[in-house]
Amino acid sequence: MIPRYLTLLALVAPLAWPGTLPLPGPFPPSPAREVVVTGRISDATTGAPLGGVQVAEEGGRLVVATRGDGIYLVRLGDEWVGRELALVAQRSGYEVARRTVRVAAGTNTLDFVLKPRLEEEGLLMDAILAVGKLVPSMAREAHVPAAGAPVLHQALPGRFNPNFNTEGYAFIQENVFLAAAANPLSTFSIDVDRASYANVRRFIHDGVRPPVDAVRIEELVNYFPYADAPPRAGDAPLAIHTEVGTAPWQPLHRLVRIALKARSVDMREAPSSNLVFLLDVSGSMNSPDKLPLLKTAFGMLVDQLRPRDRVAIVVYAGAAGLVLPSTPGSDKETILGAIQSLEAGGSTAGGAGLRLAYQVAAENHIRGGNNRVILATDGDFNVGVSSDAEMIRLIEEKRAQGTFLTVLGFGTGNLKDSKMEQIADHGNGNYAYIDSALEAKKVLVGEMGGTLLTVAKDVKLQVEFNPARVAAYRLIGYENRILAAEDFRDDTKDAGELGAGHSVTALYEVIPVGVESPVEIRGLDSLRYRAPTPRTGAAAGPELLFVKLRYKEPDAAASRPLEVPVLDRVGQPSADFRFASAVAAWGMLLRESEFCRGYTLGQVAALARGSLGDDPEGYRSEFVRLVETARTMELLEKEAGAR
Repeated sequence: MIPRYLTLLALVAPLAWPGTLPLPGPFPPSPAREVVVTGRISDATTGAPLGGVQVAEEGGRLVVATRGDGIYLVRLGDEWVGRELALVAQRSGYEVARRTVRVAAGTNTLDFVLKPRLEEEGLLMDAILAVGKLVPSMAREAHVPAAGAPVLHQALPGRFNPNFNTEGYAFIQENVFLAAAANPLSTFSIDVDRASYANVRRFIHDGVRPPVDAVRIEELVNYFPYADAPPRAGDAPLAIHTEVGTAPWQPLHRLVRIALKARSVDMREAPSSNLVFLLDVSGSMNSPDKLPLLKTAFGMLVDQLRPRDRVAIVVYAGAAGLVLPSTPGSDKETILGAIQSLEAGGSTAGGAGLRLAYQVAAENHIRGGNNRVILATDGDFNVGVSSDAEMIRLIEEKRAQGTFLTVLGFGTGNLKDSKMEQIADHGNGNYAYIDSALEAKKVLVGEMGGTLLTVAKDVKLQVEFNPARVAAYRLIGYENRILAAEDFRDDTKDAGELGAGHSVTALYEVIPVGVESPVEIRGLDSLRYRAPTPRTGAAAGPELLFVKLRYKEPDAAASRPLEVPVLDRVGQPSADFRFASAVAAWGMLLRESEFCRGYTLGQVAALARGSLGDDPEGYRSEFVRLVETARTMELLEKEAGAR
């Protein structure tokens, strides 16, 4: 039985770097003069700085995180001068560290050195960190098993248990090489979802090899921000960037990076939002990494609301109900109170919840505003309108009326990943998986514009390959986003949405003409009634391929085109190119791809480590640590889904 205090939330509203930390108690929201606690957190063994470390007041409810250079910063009010402040620092794979400082006026320096944990203790603490908790006493009170003893974190409610697991993932058939002469066009819908990366991370932190179909390579690659320039003012809401280099896992091949960057929007100036939180409070949500973490996540989002925004809350279990009518964003106390009062129990009337949420959204529709339902669930719909087809028809109908859908997944054991991804796609929204408070902060605070504000919808890419220079190609990832060539200009065909500030990367592996590649190329037999045409014009020129894009404004019915040629010119690869290729290789290894044989996790880590670039939030550094963890645990030697 897990102690009750472990279900309490210690991370209610993490703030973006650098942030003001309004510590609990009767303290004024705006300090009269600045008092700062800052410091550097490093690895006790190597001395290297540690990014992504959670730093919080002991017993408090707020947290900041270190940047990639290991630096954190907490701002306090001057009422703290002369008082003691206890801070706790912890990160997956390290022992919890606690230090106290007597606060002086001005800048106070408090450094931490974190010691790597033993594997048995690490497994238990990773389980706690994965649900976003900061419970410093856990390090003192938790029982750490002796070598050979059962792993304790299997007993934590909601954590992965191979003996009781009903998680669902859609089958993915890896893209193969296609002959450019027979298949000159590659058409697909963009994908800005990032759920797969957080989900894969959760499996690895649990010491489990991720199921092959849980790994969607495009979502791994697109989890990270890239340095591509946004469109210029007055231009289209997105810009296209391209780069050609060598495929790290197969030097005979080229790798082409096609990147889209959406226009950023200052959320303080963004259109008013009409949000309906649709929250699953069924019995399956009754574990620390589900409903308690959900409350943490939505508390962060509520902190970002403006007075002109509105929020309603609909919940569903055995039945659906309206917990909070549409309420101004200025009334944060009422909204947070409604969220914190929720309890889990009953079955899952997901269909009824969706209908009620859309009804409430329609009743409070803001013309020209951001009208959106935000569904938070473990994905288990088992009462009422529950078939995928029925839900999709409902979601598409409401999408056409201007209400979009964002889906947030929580928890383990019965995560219905395939269903959640599908309904988000049909709802003109995005799908994220929340495995920790820091991930909630990333999705709902740092990337709030991309998560909640669509700047371009039905975005499709079509790439035409020059058969004079390209023998064959394959799209890496996006298997469930492939479109027919005829769908490209069909404005009735739904495609992906691009949120404010979002970046999207697509990678093509290309076999140049004349290269003796070891891979099999799919092609067609010669045609009886069509003679080969001479290669003239653009085909005889320096172009490797031609990128065509179509998108719609959020409230438009007709699409607009963008086009850019890509020359057959291999340059010095950028840090973004190298890092994206490392993540793609990692995904291929996890998926047991036939096209990445012989490449190793060590090579992936080395490539990523050498291309960290500007990593202020530490996401890229965390990726390197994740790869090294999988390498240390020898996860690639295990069967997918096995511990």
